[in-house]
Amino acid sequence: MKLMEALKKGWILVSDGAWGTFLHEKGLKPGECPELWNLTHPEEVLDIARSYVEAGSDIIETNSFGANRIKLRHYGLENRAREINQKAGEISREAAGEDRIVLGSMGPTGKFLITGEVTEEELLEAFSEQAVALEQGGVDAVCIETMTALDEALIAVKAVREYTDLEIVCTFTFDRMADGTYRTIMGVSPSEMAKALIEAGAHVIGTNCGNGMGPMVDIVREIRSVAKDIPILVHANAGKPIVQEGKTVFPETPEEMANQVSELIRAGANVIGGCCGTTPQHIRAMREVVDKHLLNL
Repeated sequence: MKLMEALKKGWILVSDGAWGTFLHEKGLKPGECPELWNLTHPEEVLDIARSYVEAGSDIIETNSFGANRIKLRHYGLENRAREINQKAGEISREAAGEDRIVLGSMGPTGKFLITGEVTEEELLEAFSEQAVALEQGGVDAVCIETMTALDEALIAVKAVREYTDLEIVCTFTFDRMADGTYRTIMGVSPSEMAKALIEAGAHVIGTNCGNGMGPMVDIVREIRSVAKDIPILVHANAGKPIVQEGKTVFPETPEEMANQVSELIRAGANVIGGCCGTTPQHIRAMREVVDKHLLNL
């Protein structure tokens, strides 16, 4: 089943949850490259993907969020970008089998065009290399996620469209402003994002990270106000992070997140999953709500 094929049937899909949380539980050290684990600890990465399959996810992402060559340069791994991404795709494909959708994760480079840190050509090269390798690894679509700058996101969309046959999801991370509106750190609003990404040819748009379920409802409503037909994906954090005994904790329980899933669907979300702090237990709770919703259609 392809992503758009499922969404055109009117299905509400359940995605997976956090990966970084799991990797640290399995021994990833601070400052270590998470994506290198695809090569050095493939069984541990496979176990994470399988845990979300068992929790009921329709969509499994890949451990490739920071695996573009620009981001990998920090670890001296820029020349292994293709290898790391292809393996990421293969691992999630193995876990997902053929009856679930594999979504290749593509995060930002951490460099901004506006500051001159990177050129358009360098971004296009980095994103196209990553997308091609993910496609070779067996993903069905990519999720260009946690974006804040429109120019970078649009180049990533262009790279996937021009160099692969993959379906494209693109999500931005928004913060609540003092006046109650939502914008990225680069000043992009949900409605501005939606219009630009639709014109660029994204198949699914949405929001991830930065917020728990409650704020995501408001963001989805704004997106839906200017984008009536395009599917919307939401990967929410398990609440706003807090520090307890020196550790960062995401406080929303599986039940608290699941209790807001119906409202998120009513706002217009078509794919629902988790980001930072979410676990298979969170996804399982969301799955139960989505199943009840589908039974009542």
